[in-house]
Amino acid sequence: MRLGLALPTFGPDAHGEAIVQVSRTAEEMGYDSLWTGDRVLAPRSPGAPYPSKDGVMPRVYENHLDPLVSLTLAAAHTSRVRLGTSTLNGLWLPPLLLARSLTTLDVVSGGRLDVGLGLGWMPDEYTGVGVPWEGRGARLDETLDVLHGYWTSDEFSHRGPLFTIPDTVVGLKPHQRPGPPVLLAAFTAAGLRRIGRRLDGWLPVALPLPHITGMWATVLKAAEDADRDPAALRMALRVNPTLTESKTDAEQMPGAGTLGQYVDYARAAAEAGVHELFVDFGQSPATIDERVDLAGRFIEGVRAG
Repeated sequence: MRLGLALPTFGPDAHGEAIVQVSRTAEEMGYDSLWTGDRVLAPRSPGAPYPSKDGVMPRVYENHLDPLVSLTLAAAHTSRVRLGTSTLNGLWLPPLLLARSLTTLDVVSGGRLDVGLGLGWMPDEYTGVGVPWEGRGARLDETLDVLHGYWTSDEFSHRGPLFTIPDTVVGLKPHQRPGPPVLLAAFTAAGLRRIGRRLDGWLPVALPLPHITGMWATVLKAAEDADRDPAALRMALRVNPTLTESKTDAEQMPGAGTLGQYVDYARAAAEAGVHELFVDFGQSPATIDERVDLAGRFIEGVRAG
C-alpha cells in the first residue's frame, strides 16, 4: 500500500516555507504522495453541516491556500512523490480553465499529478463562486467530457448543455497520456457507479473498513457492467486523525485514537485491499515540527508492519 501525507495548506502554518519543509521531508522519509484540499469560504454559520459527527467545520479552514499553486510549489522542491488533490472542487472553474491548469501542473511536475475531484458539501461556496448548487452531477459529467477531449484531441471543440468551446488547436498536452488519473470523492450509490463507469479511482475518507470495502464493491460492479477492467481502478483513502493520549475503544476508531491505533488501522487497510492511504495531521493542534515528527513515526510504524 502506498502512503501519502497532506501538505500544510490550512490553518496558521499554511505558508510557503512549511510546504517546502513538509514536501522535502516527506519525500526523504519515503512517502509516496503529497495531497492538498480545497476551500474558498469559511463562514461562521455554514449553510450545511460539516460532514463529521459533530457537524462543525474545523476552524483551520479559515486560512486556506490555493491547492494547485501549493502543489506546484511542492513539485518544484521534490522529484519523486506524486501530487494529488483531495479534493479539488472542480466545478468552481469553467472546465476549459480547469483543463489548462491541471495540464500545466502535470507538465511542470513531470507527470506526477493525480486529480482528485469532489463536489463539496457547502452551498455557500457555490454561491461565492457564482456556480449553481443544483445539478452538480450533470455539471461534473460535462466537465469530465471537456477534460477528456482536451487531453486526447489535437483539435478540440465542445458543445453541451452547459458549456460551449469553439474549435481550437490544443498544443498543450499532459505528460501522462492519455491524461492524469482522475479520482472522485463520492459516497452515494450514483456517485460510486459514476466512478466505475468512467473514472480512474475513488477517494474515500476513513470509516470502518467493512463500510469502505462494501462501497468499493459497488464501484467494481459498475466497472464490470461498463466493460471496464475493475483491476485498473484504485482507491486512495484519506485519514484525518484526532489524536488522543490514551487508547480509545475500538468503536471510536478511526474517529479518534492514539498514533499507534492509526498505524494499526493503516495496516488493516492494506490487508483489506486499500491501494493508497494518506494522512492529514493538520486538523490536530500541532506545530509544523510536531506534524513532521508524527509523519515520521507514522510511516515508520506502518512500514514496520
